[in-house]
Amino acid sequence: MTTQFKTLDDADVTGKRVLVRVDLNVPMQDGKVTDKTRIERVLPTIREITEKGGRVILLAHFGRPKGKPNPQMSLEPLAPVLSDLLGQPVGFSDDCVGPVAAGIVAALKDGNVVLLENTRFHAGEEANEEEFVSQLASLGDVYVNDAFSAAHRAHASTEGLARHLPSYAGRTMQAELEALEKGLGDPERPVVAIVGGAKVSTKIDLLKNLVARVDALVIGGGMANTFLAAEGVKVGKSLCEHDLAETAKAITAAAEEAGCEIVLPSDAVVAREFKAGAASETVPVGEVPDDAMILDAGPRTVEAVNAWLDKAKTLVWNGPLGAFEIKPFDMATMAAAHHAAELTRAGKLVSVAGGGDTVAALNTAGVADAFTYVSTAGGAFLEWMEGKALPGVEVLKA
Repeated sequence: MTTQFKTLDDADVTGKRVLVRVDLNVPMQDGKVTDKTRIERVLPTIREITEKGGRVILLAHFGRPKGKPNPQMSLEPLAPVLSDLLGQPVGFSDDCVGPVAAGIVAALKDGNVVLLENTRFHAGEEANEEEFVSQLASLGDVYVNDAFSAAHRAHASTEGLARHLPSYAGRTMQAELEALEKGLGDPERPVVAIVGGAKVSTKIDLLKNLVARVDALVIGGGMANTFLAAEGVKVGKSLCEHDLAETAKAITAAAEEAGCEIVLPSDAVVAREFKAGAASETVPVGEVPDDAMILDAGPRTVEAVNAWLDKAKTLVWNGPLGAFEIKPFDMATMAAAHHAAELTRAGKLVSVAGGGDTVAALNTAGVADAFTYVSTAGGAFLEWMEGKALPGVEVLKA
């Protein structure tokens, strides 16, 4: 996978206008950025191009303005943040195409950086309209895509531009694709996948793809309750999609056929109410009281998960094992995260994790830095795990 597209190593950017697609869709409150992770991830690509004498023109979206300008979703407040982090001035154009943008780009000198206004202020962005793509393309000589998190969308700035200009993967995109290749593309076996979260319904494609590709599939969170119920286990008042019993059985049967072991909770932490510090007890899964709900996996389950991690060479993780946002129901997720981090640090495990809740859980556990790779891409990471082709990646392979 990683050899099929060009990277910055192959690009000549000196004196060139380089259109760089980045992901600046960061959380904001009262006009201030509350989490700079996504911005920090794209700095190496921007720095490398400016140091080589390229003129950087940043393209990004923010929110869902539905093809019309919306001052609430302007990228303007991000220019000073970028400038601070880069340690150099970052200009801003209040449109991403047209005479204003063209004038600002024409005035750039080698090593300069400018941020163009939200690409989604034009309907042509999400529609991937040829005319809009041409207008964007006219502003650059080279295209670099550094926004893996937007690669599952075939938009003008993520897919269209790559068909008009010499195209390359930026360093973040490259790191992401190389990590994913190690995770599921051509992994070292045995491979263990941990999939958690509330609902099976949102991850059916994911589970079907994984059982054919991994040696063990650990199912946690509310999803596990649906699988347990499908096996006839009583789950009390737990979150459970009883209507998906047949789907759960089909996935279990497919796993058996593929030689993939499904690891479900053998014990559970249950409580009568879902709140911090609620009175809880640990019971075997067959003994969940009718008036209680399962909120976390128990210690025996964690032992089984950790035993699989000890055997594994590769781990792919998406979704927590319990209601980790609320103590004490974070125990299983934290324990597995610490164990995976230890094995990774010792060089025994390649660990790739992604998805919003997973990233939050690993940050809470303080082990995100110990994992081989933590993807900040939500939808794109999930679609990749489902085995789907991502338009923004496919077009870079040409």
